[in-house]
Amino acid sequence: MRVLLDECTPRELKSFLKQKGHDCQTVQEAGWSGIQNGELLALAENKFDLLLTIDRNLKYQQNVAGRKIAVLVLVAKSNRVENLRRFFGDCASAIDTISPGAIVVVGEMA
Repeated sequence: MRVLLDECTPRELKSFLKQKGHDCQTVQEAGWSGIQNGELLALAENKFDLLLTIDRNLKYQQNVAGRKIAVLVLVAKSNRVENLRRFFGDCASAIDTISPGAIVVVGEMA
């Protein structure tokens, strides 16, 4: 799957997902730093299958139903990689089953 990692998503997650066979690129690598979520989704859906973010509010701010891209939100008690790392496997599993136009949340709300 072609995965776009949103800003502030740990680079370690990119490496992990690449080992699982996913084609990953960061927002920065795509040249889209600072672009707001709505515009980012519009740009990304033509080049990527999934946007992976740690932005908890995206699911309330954006309607992705009917889009060609899916959104995966990774949530932990903080955005530090030490807290996110234990959910990397759950992210990989969710990517394998997610459908276009869906938003899936992985992790914990604390």
